[in-house]
Amino acid sequence: MDLKTVLATFTIIFLAELGDKTQLSVLLFASKGGKEGFPWDVCLGACLALVLTTVIAAALGYFGKAVIPEKVLHYVAAAGFVGIGIWLFVSEP
Repeated sequence: MDLKTVLATFTIIFLAELGDKTQLSVLLFASKGGKEGFPWDVCLGACLALVLTTVIAAALGYFGKAVIPEKVLHYVAAAGFVGIGIWLFVSEP
């Protein structure tokens, strides 16, 4: 395991996830909960969902590189990010 890769991945994902729809959904679910304390059920559900989607993405990236050249994956990922960015820019706030 490469610590530099772990830290780079953590930093990029952490910054990208701040204020996104996932975080806003968690905020909404937590705010609808009761007053009995910290919403551990919401936290656990969100954590499990994020872990599962991350495992799926990592597996697809790992196994997909055997089928799809790495350069193509880079272009597809970049196009996806640009497309999402444009969509977010032009969509209503």
